[in-house]
Amino acid sequence: MTASILDGIVLGLQFGLLAAGLTLVYGLGGVLNLAYGQIAVVSGLVTLLTMEAGLPAVPAALLGLVTGGVLGLVLDMTILQPVYRRSGEARVLLSLLLTLGAAFVIDGYLNWRYPLKGLNLRISGEPLVIFGVRMRMGSVVASIITLVVIGVLYWLFRYTRLGRAVRSVIQDEEGSRLVGIDPQVMMRLILVLSGVLAGVVAITRSMVAPVNVRAGFSLTVLGLIVTVVGGLGSISGAFLAGLVLGIINSVASSYIGTFLSLIILLVAAAVTIVIRPAGLLGVRE
Repeated sequence: MTASILDGIVLGLQFGLLAAGLTLVYGLGGVLNLAYGQIAVVSGLVTLLTMEAGLPAVPAALLGLVTGGVLGLVLDMTILQPVYRRSGEARVLLSLLLTLGAAFVIDGYLNWRYPLKGLNLRISGEPLVIFGVRMRMGSVVASIITLVVIGVLYWLFRYTRLGRAVRSVIQDEEGSRLVGIDPQVMMRLILVLSGVLAGVVAITRSMVAPVNVRAGFSLTVLGLIVTVVGGLGSISGAFLAGLVLGIINSVASSYIGTFLSLIILLVAAAVTIVIRPAGLLGVRE
């Protein structure tokens, strides 16, 4: 049981980071990015291709993160421009439609051009004993990286001018305009950050299990489940839901099986939403 819980924490941290990128974009601009999983996959693929070309792992991973950020910027400057001219439900629905189309295009190209590619970063080193359980070094390194990123996000949004500006736009977009904050600039920066987070998810996940070119939609679906359970627009909710669902998924996989664990994950998410429609840490409107 202890081993399953520790594996669930490792998985849950990645779930939380995955959902954080989605919930940031939704909370700031009311946009749901269904191409998020494909951005993660492309970041991982760029990391893999540059490593195969001879670049060391760390620079290759950094290039993968940059690629994720650039893809977020490209989305912002192209297909999301018509979305920004809408408001309310129209904005959400149009963003769903356009980003889903982009996801299909990216997914189709990747499956055609790189059908057998997949990033699998092998971290050498002896397993680390934690609470009597031998943890693979890849899981330990992935968790450390994820915790560092979570700490950076907390510092960024809590103590910097950029973070205060973003929180101002989330709370009152019109009011933020009156004090000189441009919501469009904030949205662009958050989309770039979201793309980088997607890259981090792909790279850290590949330290535990391979991330192939067909993983895009599954990553997006998992991210959406965690985002809704945690509360749309709540970063802390995303990480809390990620940990809870990660542990549920891992324990269920160990005792029941992988297929049924997904069903249990969905049931747990549905029950949470029925009991608390706004999510674990979401705010009721």
